[in-house]
Formats: sequence, structure tokens, C-alpha cells
Amino acid sequence: MTIEPTRAAGFPVRTENPHRSGEPRRVWVLNGVNLGRLGTREPDIYGATTHSALADSLVALGADLGLAVEVRQTDEEAAMVRWLHAAADDAIPVVLNPAAWSHYSIALRDAVAQRTADLIEVHISNVHTREEFRHHSVISAVATGVIAGLGVEGYAAALRFIAARPA
Repeated sequence: MTIEPTRAAGFPVRTENPHRSGEPRRVWVLNGVNLGRLGTREPDIYGATTHSALADSLVALGADLGLAVEVRQTDEEAAMVRWLHAAADDAIPVVLNPAAWSHYSIALRDAVAQRTADLIEVHISNVHTREEFRHHSVISAVATGVIAGLGVEGYAAALRFIAARPA
């Protein structure tokens, strides 16, 4: 799967880097619990794209947008909290798919609340059309924005949004 840079949704494709001279802007894509199983876990809901293919596509798209994208995944909540703290300390924008932690992790919510750069919450499926317990996210209130239900294209939309924002 390849995610191409487009002008879709009104987010321009940047060919020049508007940030530090000669250095692409760092962005972390952080994926939570069970997302390492993309492509095999409930493909009717989450699609057939593997986490590895998603990561490769996002790194390539980021390069086209003037971003240095790093994709990480963990099933350990403490590791995710540490990554969010590090992003806040270095003012690194984040695309976060908190997965199941969205619905109950106050620790993750509190880590996100410390952000010092944009953080876009992404969900592959439309959580609002699924089971009732998935309808609420404790993360959304402290995120810059939320994208849900666009499949893996939601990540691309988040990167385009971040690329279009001032540092």
C-alpha cells in the first residue's frame, strides 16, 4: 500500500521545508496495543495493510511532505507514556493511535495533556459506529484533533495536517 501526497482535504503538499534550515521536521507516529497485528487482526475492520507496510508508507509520505517520520508500536502502556513524555520534552508533533487505551487510560490521557506540539488522535475504524464502549475517548479532549473511520488513510491526513502547520 502506498500513500501518495495530495492536496486532498485542503492540506497542501510542501516541497520545501518551512522549519529549521535543511532539517526535516520530526514527527512521531505512535501506535498502541494490538496495532502490531494489523493485516491479520480483524481485517474486515482494520484492513489488510500490515503495520510494517503502513510504517513504510508513512515514512515515504513524510519525506515528500518535508517531515522526518518515525513510526513506533507498543503493547506496553508504560512505553507509550515514556514516548509521549519524550515528544513533549522535545516539542515533537505526534500522530497517536492509542487503540484500546483510548477508552480508559488516564495515564495516557495525562501524558498527552503535557504535549508541547500538535497531537492528532487517529483511529482506523469509525469508533462511533462500533460497540458502545468504544464511543468515548479519554484522549480526545487533550488532542489537537481526532480522525476516525478513514482506514489507514487517516494517518496520511494527520501527517498532511501537521506538515501544513507552523512549527
